[in-house]
Amino acid sequence: MADMDEQRGAVGGAPGRWRPGRPHRGWRPGPPPWSRWAEAREELPAADGHGHGHGHGHGDGDGDGEGSRHPRWPWRSTVLLTAFVLTGSHFAGHAQDGERSPLDPFGRALLCAAGVMLLWRLRHPVPVVSGTVAVVLLYTGAGYPYGPVLLTVAVACFSAIVSGHRHATWAAMGAFWAGHVLIAHLLYRWLPPAGDRAASWSQEIVIATWVVALVALSELARVRREQWARERAERARAARRRADEERLRIARELHDVLAHSISVINVQAGVGLALLDSDPEQARTALATIKAQSKEALGEVRQVLDTLRAPGTAPRAPAPGLDRLPELVEQAASAGLTVTVTVGQEQPRLPPGVDLAAFRIVQEALTNVVRHSGSREARVSVERSGDRLRLRVDDDGPATGADTGGGGNGLAGMRERAAALNGTVEAGPRSDGGFRVLAVLPLGGREDR
Repeated sequence: MADMDEQRGAVGGAPGRWRPGRPHRGWRPGPPPWSRWAEAREELPAADGHGHGHGHGHGDGDGDGEGSRHPRWPWRSTVLLTAFVLTGSHFAGHAQDGERSPLDPFGRALLCAAGVMLLWRLRHPVPVVSGTVAVVLLYTGAGYPYGPVLLTVAVACFSAIVSGHRHATWAAMGAFWAGHVLIAHLLYRWLPPAGDRAASWSQEIVIATWVVALVALSELARVRREQWARERAERARAARRRADEERLRIARELHDVLAHSISVINVQAGVGLALLDSDPEQARTALATIKAQSKEALGEVRQVLDTLRAPGTAPRAPAPGLDRLPELVEQAASAGLTVTVTVGQEQPRLPPGVDLAAFRIVQEALTNVVRHSGSREARVSVERSGDRLRLRVDDDGPATGADTGGGGNGLAGMRERAAALNGTVEAGPRSDGGFRVLAVLPLGGREDR
């Protein structure tokens, strides 16, 4: 209300500035189950293509979560994969008997080392992918049978690229292919098994294709993951924005309810105190008005607070609208203000949002007259002009300069209500004295929530 006092200060005195009101203007989204081991993050990893990703936390549902700086230990998946590699390599050794060296304790130790290193793939992805490549090349160079050991390289590569360490992983996979070519086409003469022959180039093409496909799939997963992270962050920002808008709506509603009711109570309390000794009967009437007004204010406050306790539920009582203008007139009369209401020839049917905003704007304008105007008369005009509703509240002033505890949010609240419906509010001194509030609301306007 303080903003209205500043504008009213020009009435009956020095000319003031009139500031026109201006508007303030069955499928689940997200990553598929196979990649939900990634920790939800609002900031994307630094996947800049230079192998310097931040390595934020991931988890695959194994172990206890420790936050983004301390990812979960993937115990179960590592144990299962290691067991699969050991079992599969055992059967592969029987199938390749005579072609490759049989598995011995050293070979099984290499298989276990390649599998166990994956336990650190979420915390140290680059050393893990480099280590698995080295161990698998050593395993291949020792002449042990081909088999599922290559899965350890695939898992390490996927984890490193998804975490943002792209170039380091590309280099490790290139070294893996180059090392295999070196072993299969040059060093095989001095490596076991004895009498081994060079591998065919068609086999090398297959391995190269497998490496490229693995890197491409990992890159696709990384891009999708970054997209999901951006979508999560956007949803979080939208949720915060909706929460802020809802808090503002509730604060505005409470302000309008309490400002009007407390203004009437303040006036009646003053009347009661002044007449307590000289006219007890009139003081009793003032106290009865205070009781009725406070009861109504408590009911409206309870209705607003109910929406906080049970979000999404329908209010127990209908929202106020212009059909309650007679109540506003009666309440203003109890505060010593005579209100004349003029309604245009065409009685408009208003959408609920427009009806509530119109009622609150008129209520706040009359509260302003009670608080800050020396005039004891006000005029309210309601008319439809095309597809717009025009509300005008006039009083003849002058401003009293009194303040009954307002916080300076009355005009701002009216403008916010109008702006939410693509409407406008203009408030300021009239050229012939007095004060005017003029609101224009589109009848088809709806709040953008």
